[in-house]
Amino acid sequence: MLKNKYYIVISFLILSFTIANAQIVSLDNILSTIKTDNPQLKMYDADIQSMDAAAKGAKSWMAPQVETGFFMTPYNTKMWKADDMSPGMGSYMIGVSQMIPNAKKQNAEYKYMSAMSSVEKENKNYTLNQLYAIAKTNYYQWLVLNKKVKVANDNLLLLNYMIKSMEIRYQYNMDKLPTYYKAKSQYNELESMIIMLQNDISQKRIMLNTLMSRDKNTMFEIEEAFELKEFNSQLSDTTLISKNRSDINAIKRTMEINQLRIDAEKSKFLPEFGVKYDHMFAFGQQPQQFSLMGMITIPMPWSTKMNKANISSFQIKNESLNWQKQMILNETVGMISGMNTELSNLKKQYTISEKSIIPSLRKNYDTAVLAWQNNTGDLFVVLDAWEALNMAQMDAFDKLQSILNTQVEIEKQLEIK
Repeated sequence: MLKNKYYIVISFLILSFTIANAQIVSLDNILSTIKTDNPQLKMYDADIQSMDAAAKGAKSWMAPQVETGFFMTPYNTKMWKADDMSPGMGSYMIGVSQMIPNAKKQNAEYKYMSAMSSVEKENKNYTLNQLYAIAKTNYYQWLVLNKKVKVANDNLLLLNYMIKSMEIRYQYNMDKLPTYYKAKSQYNELESMIIMLQNDISQKRIMLNTLMSRDKNTMFEIEEAFELKEFNSQLSDTTLISKNRSDINAIKRTMEINQLRIDAEKSKFLPEFGVKYDHMFAFGQQPQQFSLMGMITIPMPWSTKMNKANISSFQIKNESLNWQKQMILNETVGMISGMNTELSNLKKQYTISEKSIIPSLRKNYDTAVLAWQNNTGDLFVVLDAWEALNMAQMDAFDKLQSILNTQVEIEKQLEIK
């Protein structure tokens, strides 16, 4: 048993030395690192660059068409040459034609393709907000776990003091053996709980390292600062919610893109022009000839049916997206209003625990210890008082965890960093 205690003491010393030399990282540092280094966000950046690069080709022209061959040439090759009766017949032609796109049509296509990446930008912001929420949840869970470990270590020292005192007092028949074993069992349970809490902290560290795209075993500690926030003014501002929510903004961008697609479809009703030039190398003694022609495409009712159908489709899609936007906004306002009510109640419960329940139980514990030390009280009463105090402290930490988790969820819904 003495050997095991030495192992525990050495382990705590090594852990304390490692923690003392570990880097202290704030929540803002973690969020900034996620924003710059997370590979999921880099994937969105590549997609956005890809779409912007594709938009540069929206104003390109069609390739010119070159044609060559015999033009109005008789099958009888003897007739190609000039003679006394004829100057020759036929020619060899080289021609080139080029369609000239309509500038309005090109501009409409360019605006549509340039706007496509705006939806991906909002999707990136939505993903970033989700990653922030995961990071903040793990960060605050780690923070509360640290508080639990500190209290557990303090309680370990108290129980150790009681056990040592009982070992001395038992020799003089001043304490009972069952009480000693109860204290020992609580001491061992506390050791087990500390190991479990340390394991949970390790899991939080691995998760945050993963989000920051770092070596999963990188050692660091977090700052112990946190803030209990109020959201009342922001909850009633639907304009602010609509402006901040990336998923709502993505719907708005999609509606804008659909309108640009409508404009692009309408531009296809405009005519396009072209030019065609042919040069004939005449056979025999015929003069050299050329042909220069202009061309125009004339959209007709039977050729624009698909464009009209697409316009109608995009208009209906925008109507659907508008209702989807209203649905998300309505659900969000209701959700965060409910969470804010829960947050308010949790804060009240936490305040009662911190200002009333825990101080009262601490006084009860101190009184029981004083009575036991003066041989006017029983150690069973001390252990019961300690157990009640410890449970109240852990319950307060659980309430604090619920408060911080609810804050993170509200911030996620409002998209507040």
